[in-house]
Amino acid sequence: MDEHSAQEQLLLVLPSVNLEKKCFFLSSLKWILTIVTWLIFITWVVLAFLFPLNLTYEFILSATSFSSGTFLGLEGPVFLLFSGPILLIAFFSIPYLIISGKDQKVQEKKAPSYRLCTFPLLVDGPLGVVSAAEFIGILLFAVYLVWCIYIYAIQNLSSVKDESPFTTTTQKICYILDIWGFSLAQIGIILLAFLFIPIARGSILLRLIDIPFGHAARYHVWLGHLTMLFFTLHGLCYVIEWSLQGDLLKKMLEWQESDTANLAGVIGLTAGLLMWITSLPFVRTKYFEVFFYTHQLYIIFVIFLALHVGVIFFSIVAGTIFLYMLDRFLRFCQSRKTVDIVSATCFPGGIVELVLSKPQSLHCDALSFIFLQVREASLLQWHPFSVSSVSGTGEHQFSILIKTFGEWTQNIEENISNVSAVIELYQDGINLQSPFRMITASVEGPYGHELPHHLMYEKLVLVAGGIGISPFLAVLSDIFHRKRQGKPCLVKNILIVWAVKTSNHLSLLSLINRNFSNIEVNLDILIYVTQQSQPPLDEEEGRLVEFKATNSFVSPVYKGKTMSVLVGTGNNNIWFGIYLISTTLGFIAVVYLLNVFYINPKDLSLGWYHGLLFVICMVVSVLIFGGLVVGIWHLSERKMNGEDHHIIEHNEIEHPTADKDCLSQDLYTSTTIRYGSRPDLQEIFESISERWGHVDVGVIVCGPPALESSVAKECRSLNLMRTKHYRPIFHFHSHSFSL
Repeated sequence: MDEHSAQEQLLLVLPSVNLEKKCFFLSSLKWILTIVTWLIFITWVVLAFLFPLNLTYEFILSATSFSSGTFLGLEGPVFLLFSGPILLIAFFSIPYLIISGKDQKVQEKKAPSYRLCTFPLLVDGPLGVVSAAEFIGILLFAVYLVWCIYIYAIQNLSSVKDESPFTTTTQKICYILDIWGFSLAQIGIILLAFLFIPIARGSILLRLIDIPFGHAARYHVWLGHLTMLFFTLHGLCYVIEWSLQGDLLKKMLEWQESDTANLAGVIGLTAGLLMWITSLPFVRTKYFEVFFYTHQLYIIFVIFLALHVGVIFFSIVAGTIFLYMLDRFLRFCQSRKTVDIVSATCFPGGIVELVLSKPQSLHCDALSFIFLQVREASLLQWHPFSVSSVSGTGEHQFSILIKTFGEWTQNIEENISNVSAVIELYQDGINLQSPFRMITASVEGPYGHELPHHLMYEKLVLVAGGIGISPFLAVLSDIFHRKRQGKPCLVKNILIVWAVKTSNHLSLLSLINRNFSNIEVNLDILIYVTQQSQPPLDEEEGRLVEFKATNSFVSPVYKGKTMSVLVGTGNNNIWFGIYLISTTLGFIAVVYLLNVFYINPKDLSLGWYHGLLFVICMVVSVLIFGGLVVGIWHLSERKMNGEDHHIIEHNEIEHPTADKDCLSQDLYTSTTIRYGSRPDLQEIFESISERWGHVDVGVIVCGPPALESSVAKECRSLNLMRTKHYRPIFHFHSHSFSL
């Protein structure tokens, strides 16, 4: 059951009144959910601001001492105060997303207007392009950090005065380091509660506010730097203190039963520092595998954090960590399934197109991306790729484009060449001495926007650099398909600005050629070949010389192995809601049983062991309760796919060996190719501003950071200098991201 059918059922179960009243009921329910969610979020933020106060700390101590020995346990009050709100928001997100419905969101605006989330405010700073909404978020975080440091400074100064007189200066310095080390750790704990929200790829919270994982990843990077900075300063304070006291090694190796386990903190901080260092840009870009594998130390970091701080402080971050665990478990289950590669094509310029099988019930929208594992290339590596085709023939398939760069992608291209040669022999009737084996893949995703923002503008500008054209092929495919089907789509004019190094990349125009016919959309394509001064083009025939694929195959053996629908933006909201709620309630039940039948009777002291038991409860609840729901979900998926089982026939697949080197006349006349030059973005955008009038213009960029910054600068400049009301408003969207 998908989101749209769920919405239809909601309409059917209402009293038999007219449709207008039913829609009003759903709209009112949506507003109620929005208001309640905002109230819960504001409460959570207020609690975070109150957290540094001594009054809050004393309240937590009183509440935990009161709940000790009860079914709530020591962790109960803190978990309810700090983790409870974020879990409640996740719960309310489920009905909100079910009610919303995607197609109803594509509505024409009355008048063009500015939006905080699409207005590029900062474009040249170290953070890259920052929208006005993001800038406000950064300011709020800055205010929060200043507030925390200010409050702790006042409280610590007062504490030092109360402890005076000190017998020696060293004793005073050690005391100051001790209280500041504790204060910095508390700030780090709050930041850690935010850190796990953006890194959950299929997070229901990200879908609620329509932030795709590609954008959220950089929020995780920013928060990661801040979190590790405060944790490092926390550790440094104690290292200096213990060094001044002359017992550094002894203190670092201490593992107290009922107090903070120092050695656990040292192990956790070491794991965190390794992740932090290897995530720095100069390491991550050159040694991505080192970064990727080192980042798996987050498991060590979380476990030893719980052992170090104990159950009370760990309960502050338990909610967001628990949501991440739920997401990670789903992704693990989805990625175990192999997927048929329906066809593959090697284009000139080192570009590979893979067509993958998917069930019809899985929604794979334009501007989505997936994580792909090709087992013949590597058993461990997963890489993100934008979807390049989602509609047309793609009810049961979608495609991605891969640029060969590095050993992993080169292995894929070599495997395609080998399989292509074997299939030719197979089709010629030649007996093969070795068993025939196709390329196998696993897919995670798709991830993307909850709102189809490429459909919300009458005018679209798509700016791409190199292989960055890939998601825009999906955008065109989606728009063309919607126009043919009569589905909601406002787009009337599309301008594509594409910069490539050589003309080899122009072979990808053939992918547009598949769908470009009898469409009421004005499409203009400006292509800039920057490192080539002469066109390999026969002007009279309109034929690009290097259009033909070098190697390709269509799978002769289709086993019906499709993607799992366990993870993906806009998919299975009802099942995901059951999974989330049942696992959370199961976790609460396990903690209750642990407190009533083990911790309270044995009167276990507060310490590392209690923290370890709490983490075990989280893991057990995900595996047992979550695993049970996932198992039933998987059986339901198999039954649905079995009833709608579709074997892709060869005549349904666009054969990559077909003659695609000649553009259709419409596409050929819409395309302008300029050699030996780069796009003059100022001239292009000023021309658009003159021609398109008073309208919202969606600008989507996919390419290197320099291109993204240049486009954002033009959008900002024209919006700020917009003195005439008949000029358009440019809305900037980035589809570029890096892990």
